[in-house]
Amino acid sequence: METLIFALILLIFGFYSYPAILWFVFIGVYSLTFFSTGVLFWIVFALLAIVILNKEVRQHFIIKSILNFIKEKGLIPKISKTEDQALQAGTNFIEADFFKGSVDFNKVKNEKITLLNKEEQDFLDNEVEQLCAIESDWQIFQNRDLSKESWEFIKTKKFFGMIIPKEYGGLGFSATAHSKVIEKLVSKSQVLAITVMVPNSLGPAELILKHGTQEQKDYYLPRLAQGQEVPCFGLTEPNAGSDATSITSSGVLFKDEKGEIKIKLNFEKRYITLGNIATLIGLAFVLKDPDHLLSNEENLGITFGLIDSKTKGVDNSNRHDPLGIAFVNSPIFGKNVVISLENIIGGKEGIGKGWQMLVESLSIGRGISLPSVSLGGSKLALKVVSTYTQLREQFGLSIDKFEGVEEKIAKIAAFTYLLNASRNYTLDAIDNGAKPAVINSIMKYHATEKFREIINDSMDVLGGAAIIRGEKNLLAHAYFALPISITVEGANILTRNLMQFGQGLIKSHPYLYKQVLAIQNNDIDSFDTVLRKHIALSINSTIKSFVYFISRGKFIKTSKELQAYKKRLIWSATSFTALSNFSLVLLGANIKKKENISARFGDILSWLYLITATIREFENSKKQEDKILVEYICEYGFYKIQEAREDIIQNLGFMKILLPFIRLNPIGIKPEDKLNRKIVEFLTNKENLNSLCSGLYTPTNKKDPLYKLEEALDLQNENKQILDRIKYAVKHESIKKAAFLDMLEESHNVGVITNEEYEALKLAYNKKMDVIHVDYFKDKIYKQQR
Repeated sequence: METLIFALILLIFGFYSYPAILWFVFIGVYSLTFFSTGVLFWIVFALLAIVILNKEVRQHFIIKSILNFIKEKGLIPKISKTEDQALQAGTNFIEADFFKGSVDFNKVKNEKITLLNKEEQDFLDNEVEQLCAIESDWQIFQNRDLSKESWEFIKTKKFFGMIIPKEYGGLGFSATAHSKVIEKLVSKSQVLAITVMVPNSLGPAELILKHGTQEQKDYYLPRLAQGQEVPCFGLTEPNAGSDATSITSSGVLFKDEKGEIKIKLNFEKRYITLGNIATLIGLAFVLKDPDHLLSNEENLGITFGLIDSKTKGVDNSNRHDPLGIAFVNSPIFGKNVVISLENIIGGKEGIGKGWQMLVESLSIGRGISLPSVSLGGSKLALKVVSTYTQLREQFGLSIDKFEGVEEKIAKIAAFTYLLNASRNYTLDAIDNGAKPAVINSIMKYHATEKFREIINDSMDVLGGAAIIRGEKNLLAHAYFALPISITVEGANILTRNLMQFGQGLIKSHPYLYKQVLAIQNNDIDSFDTVLRKHIALSINSTIKSFVYFISRGKFIKTSKELQAYKKRLIWSATSFTALSNFSLVLLGANIKKKENISARFGDILSWLYLITATIREFENSKKQEDKILVEYICEYGFYKIQEAREDIIQNLGFMKILLPFIRLNPIGIKPEDKLNRKIVEFLTNKENLNSLCSGLYTPTNKKDPLYKLEEALDLQNENKQILDRIKYAVKHESIKKAAFLDMLEESHNVGVITNEEYEALKLAYNKKMDVIHVDYFKDKIYKQQR
């Protein structure tokens, strides 16, 4: 019994992270009181106490040896200069808490919510609405371009200047407003959204604003804001995609005939959005100084320049065809292009700082642009699928009543809520001054991947209506465009396998980066401090994880709202911390090379964030009717966390012996089927569906396919009681079962329905059949189409 009590008290010490001196005091007193210990025990005990508790002795006998051993064996990941710059870009956010095994729900809930100001809301309600009304997505694809009216409207109404401050003639919008503009535009056309999105994401405007000289800001920013300049950014090359540090485009310093120092550029870029029509090219290149005109170094590093597209030697006359999507995307070539030092972003001070500028820009951009596109597309898909499946009947039932279809619709709805919640949390943080690099990589990956699932499920549900192109098909072009968002701003495989956990482990872990620096600098004092804290964290998280596993987090204290999920979230966070620290000890520097393990840790980290954002959204919105969506997301997310934990443990050598125990008491299992039916029923309420799809463009043109779709469902619902009377008459053989129009005619003739009801139901049926029918074309017209 004394031994059991002894072990339990030690667990309590570890659970509450009591200092080492209290451990020794307790072990000494308890051993003296309850155990029969010999002289050898007390000699060893005293030596351990002296070595561990005395700083000088500890550092001399233990810390120095550990430090040297780690350096010799390469157990800590090495950080290159470019990696260090990437780590320094952006700030830590909630993920830093996850690496400490904690979740501060008060801090999460109290992250200030960004509300649109009057100018931003007016722009959404007016200019954005007008631009959506101008365009037809089908015509964009037929013309292979936006209309001239749209181009002019985009430029004059400053759509390219959303991120440019007002003092430079821009709109000065918040990240939230920027996102909502893209969200609404994408619900009308992917091409429209991409065209507006890119200049407001990574590109000349943002780079000049953050790193340009005052002269560059004063000249270029007003011109960009007012549409006098159309920008593009040339980064990607044939052999430099996700690894932007491997670019080969070069600029060589030389003196011209007047003795002025100039730069001669040679480059080949590809996948450059707006490149073919750009007037101002932001270009990434490696600057070289072979004659040492500016430096003793020959290679001055990655540098960003600003180039007028009409400059001699520049060729942007070609176009790419990205899966038939009609946005402007191009290769750009440059041969012996000469520019001045003044064309370097930041002037001379900007030489060699291109990589740093890039990672700083990407650390924010990933969290705004592509998640906004994915969210807008997801909301559109949800509205189309939910509406269509209530209209479309098979075997005498609307197809949303079939369990297989229910499963798809429920996931589409839940993922849409998830994307909206995580978008809101991320943008609130950005608008409040954070630059959450790790979280933004999570957002980029999961927004595009969840949208991929949503679109694929939508195509399955809609069947033939989804694969036949034409004006009525609202999702086909989004389906075509989806792989593009998967590849840009860092391919998703790279983002998941290397960035989320790989970057987060060093950047967001409370002690690892400090340990790396201490080892590199041979700083024993610093290494001693952070190593002891790291060990304490590992012990604390391991014990907590064990206790929570045994109790399923029952004794964790949280607020009552969604309490069960909050407890599981804290359990998951402590488990993540314990397992990641153990893996670091087991794998050392090789953890960077174990991409699959890193990816699975990234999955856990991602779902911790996504579930946290979902809980925050629900608590802030106070919409109790949304609770079923939150339940689905949490159950699904914890199931994914469980899957990732099992896969990690299975691939950690001897650790796989723990798998049966992990599976016996899982953190999560798949959502129950009954949730699917509840969510589908929830969506049949038009107010619920519209709330979940808020922010979309709502057409007023009666010829618009989305208008027709919603109108048909409204008419069907308005006439439901009349239709039920006809079904009742068929069931009781008052009329014969036949084709609908024949039953309608007979019902009218025998007095089951009135003249007015006959006309109303006939109109509703015709409207329904209009949206169910797919497009078809005369052979000659079909062959002319794109």
